[in-house]
Amino acid sequence: MTGVGFVEVGPRDGLQNEAAVIGTSDKLALITRAIAAGARRIEVASFVNPARVPQMADAEAVCAGLPERADVTYIGLALNRRGADRALATGRIDQVGAVAVASDAFGIANQSQTSDASVKEAQAIVAAARAAGRSGQVTIAAAFGCPFSGPVDPGRVVAMAARLAEAAPCEIALADTIGAAAPNEVADLVARVRAAIHPLPVRVHFHNTRGTGLANVWAAINAGAATVDGAIGGIGGCPFAPGAAGNVASEDVIYMLERSGIDTGMNLAALVDTSQWLGGIMGRALPGMVARAPAFPAATSAGVGA
Repeated sequence: MTGVGFVEVGPRDGLQNEAAVIGTSDKLALITRAIAAGARRIEVASFVNPARVPQMADAEAVCAGLPERADVTYIGLALNRRGADRALATGRIDQVGAVAVASDAFGIANQSQTSDASVKEAQAIVAAARAAGRSGQVTIAAAFGCPFSGPVDPGRVVAMAARLAEAAPCEIALADTIGAAAPNEVADLVARVRAAIHPLPVRVHFHNTRGTGLANVWAAINAGAATVDGAIGGIGGCPFAPGAAGNVASEDVIYMLERSGIDTGMNLAALVDTSQWLGGIMGRALPGMVARAPAFPAATSAGVGA
């Protein structure tokens, strides 16, 4: 395995669940630091009702301040056409991310849509992005379990992916929104979705609610997932998914992959530095593990212990 794509989602999915509002300048500093660490696809904001997700109220202001980088794809999340139109109107969003939900209960809580309605809306969002000369991608949320109705039928997720592929997104992502998945079911679903949407690539998005996040990343990659999401520091969660913990930490994912001989194009030391910086901004220790551990291999060694 030579390389895996990476999407930094900290500025959106990482920050959206924070109670204390993070300033626009700090969000832009986080994005700039992510670029310096090698991120070339970054989820920068979501274009949603600010009354429901106050942290994203400055989406347009964030977009206005984005660094001019032809080599970076800026992603904006939209749950409906109104949000997609806002994202496209900024002139700075390169790719619109839509969300289809694998369960009715979570779809209604998250975006006031049934599962089937969310598929149709996601198809419309991808079409709008393509019509505007941009790309669109779709994430299937709660693909491994719903916080309200429990397990999700994998066959339903596969069927949804096949329907979404008809809209010609650039990829389809499987999201373990509540961190319920285990590696064996991840490997199975990734393989089945890959077969259903070929040649479109599969991206994966894991939360670490039950400590299985990194194991699920590894299982997904070995099953053929092309791209992995992560959030610097392991921050995040979903305001409408009770108990959902943070995303897998970018630095933890990159450490695991790079130590396993899989290139990601990311700079681990810069990610660790940014995680520590972000902890200072947020006033607490962040969940990511690698940023709290000694560097390994260490740059120098004073001696050898038993």
